[in-house]
Amino acid sequence: MKRYVFALFSAFSLSACAQGTSAPDATAASPQPPAATAAEAPPPPPGTPAASARNAILSINPRVSIESIDDAPLPGFQEVIVAGQVLYVSNDGRYVMQGSLFDAQEKRDLSQSGLSQLRKRLLSEVPEEQRIIFAPANPKYTVSVFTDVECGYCRRLHDDIAEYNKRGIAIEYLAYPRMGPGSDDFRLMESVWCADDRRKALTDAKAGRRVNAQACDNPVAAHYALGQRAGLTGTPMIVAEDGTQMPGYMPPDQLLAALQRLASEAGTP
Repeated sequence: MKRYVFALFSAFSLSACAQGTSAPDATAASPQPPAATAAEAPPPPPGTPAASARNAILSINPRVSIESIDDAPLPGFQEVIVAGQVLYVSNDGRYVMQGSLFDAQEKRDLSQSGLSQLRKRLLSEVPEEQRIIFAPANPKYTVSVFTDVECGYCRRLHDDIAEYNKRGIAIEYLAYPRMGPGSDDFRLMESVWCADDRRKALTDAKAGRRVNAQACDNPVAAHYALGQRAGLTGTPMIVAEDGTQMPGYMPPDQLLAALQRLASEAGTP
């Protein structure tokens, strides 16, 4: 059992070019490198349920970084987020569960609440100048999109960038080269972020056109690490302003409807 639980922290998700459901032109999944070191949450007071949960996680794998520990929606448990994954640990630290916590009465996945808050906080730390932004004059909605230049659905999304903008949706790109540091894909995305005209360079790269190789102080590695911490499982990863993750690629009208629904549920016009 201990060996199995240890695996929960050793091999998390696969990084793939994804839509909400399987599709014919999605890029095949490839193993995601180990998650980057995260900014660990401060240790909770000794003797508390949160401290017991923290000790339980670290007893299984002392190398993991714990993003947050809070009371879980499930009575008697703590909700622990590690490398974008939600874990539930009993208040005495004995039992650890991984997976979604679904409220059958409310018909919603309770495990997404903590992840949404984490994503919102992480994305708030990324300054505008580190993003590649395609936005209408007065956007009604803004989404952050972790993108890769080699991903089929990432290219499809970018092909329709004007249509998203026409619907009042601003697209703010962050880099997530799925092949990882040291790959040609990673170096290409660094060249995009180092270009004088990053919007044009990104468009050219997604269209398979040549982008001049350049080196500079760039945020690609930081974006890559942030995507892992935010629980990225596929590109494009679309995240709404409240931290809600969309189910993979969504055409303009579908994304607009989803954002309108989120706004309605939040009670905003």
